Amino acid sequence: MAELSQDLRALTEAMQIHDVLAIMQAEGQDYGKQLRDEMFPGKGGAEWQATVTRIYDPARMHEEFTARLAKELAVKPGVASAAADFFASETGRKIIGLELEARRALLDPVIEETARKAFEKMEAENSPRLEALRRFAKVNDLIEMNVMGALNANFAFYQGMASGGALGGEMSEEDMLSEVWSQEEQVRSDAEDWLWPYLALAYQPLSDEELQAYQSFSESPAGRDLNAALFAAFDTSFVRISRELGRATALM
Repeated sequence: MAELSQDLRALTEAMQIHDVLAIMQAEGQDYGKQLRDEMFPGKGGAEWQATVTRIYDPARMHEEFTARLAKELAVKPGVASAAADFFASETGRKIIGLELEARRALLDPVIEETARKAFEKMEAENSPRLEALRRFAKVNDLIEMNVMGALNANFAFYQGMASGGALGGEMSEEDMLSEVWSQEEQVRSDAEDWLWPYLALAYQPLSDEELQAYQSFSESPAGRDLNAALFAAFDTSFVRISRELGRATALM
């Protein structure tokens, strides 16, 4: 793996990317079980679990993530340094800690349902925090970026299925794209169903001033460039993972 620059290393450490990827692996294990139950219920067993674990290998994810992030930020001088400074600050460290804590918590279906009800209560009461969360999601383009990432991953899954022989050569890439785009409405609904309770849960302990500091950073040129680079880097992993899951599903 290529040596990371000092600024990029400082950024990935401040954002606790190792911990983020470990949570993604846990989410991946859950998704692997869901995929097994949908595609080949009662089969797979330890072999399938080992396959999912290999596909979601955190070391591999870290290497591909940091390589893409480095490439994206190489043409944006100063972004990694500015972002590392923000996330290494007292407010930045608090934000990262809360984001990780919320994402781990949402692995529990009971907590996820509780968070969803809490967000619905915020909506019903028209909580002032709700508008702040909407501004934050908008400036970071969270819904659109997540939808596009999910659609890209779904397309890669079909490609993997095809390469594993599960589609029998009957589905062209054009057919796959058409099928993926037909899922957009459901993908968007799923993205919002997860995103809003997550944001409400993660940022509930932040003061208005702390959330505004995060908003201000997100609106800055460095914040916007970092956001685009992060989505591109995560997309690299998700597309590779989905393609390999599709092939593994086909072979199973």
